[in-house]
Amino acid sequence: MPKIIILDRDGVINEDSDSFIKTVEECHLIPGVVEAISRLSNGGYRLFIASNQSGIARGLLDEFALANIHQYISSMIEDGGGFIEGIVYCPHGPHDNCDCRKPKPGLLEKIRTEFDVELRGAPFVGDSLRDLIAAQAAGCEPVLVLTGKGQRTLSHGLPSGLGGLRVYKNLAEFADAQLKTGNAQC
Repeated sequence: MPKIIILDRDGVINEDSDSFIKTVEECHLIPGVVEAISRLSNGGYRLFIASNQSGIARGLLDEFALANIHQYISSMIEDGGGFIEGIVYCPHGPHDNCDCRKPKPGLLEKIRTEFDVELRGAPFVGDSLRDLIAAQAAGCEPVLVLTGKGQRTLSHGLPSGLGGLRVYKNLAEFADAQLKTGNAQC
């Protein structure tokens, strides 16, 4: 079975915004991300995105606008030689009590079932505590990058259950380490 890596979107792939990414024009990829994803893709990894998108529930954008943003991200990555196999997202708000909003593992379970992949030990790269908790709950390896909200997440202190957490400056640094060690479950 091929190796997989799951990525959060905002703050890992594109610059995060407290006012939400609502249009393609507001979506700015973090420098080095396209190249990092390309290296991982060409290194034999299947890549997926799992992202909370409560802007939909808040009425800030609709499913069509979100699809355009995801198409833009996928196209930029494909133009750079990489490939995102699937994107799953939670459209609900923080108080909707759904099963898919991180820190619950529903989005990761959706990747498991829709793409028939094994999540156990697969890296889930995120920038927030909710990403790390969702990863752990789904049996993935939580990985923190310091882009987006990552530095703030680290400075607030992490729960003791996340001992041995791999922390990287950005997705490019993670990709370098991942490709060097091949540290993923097959």
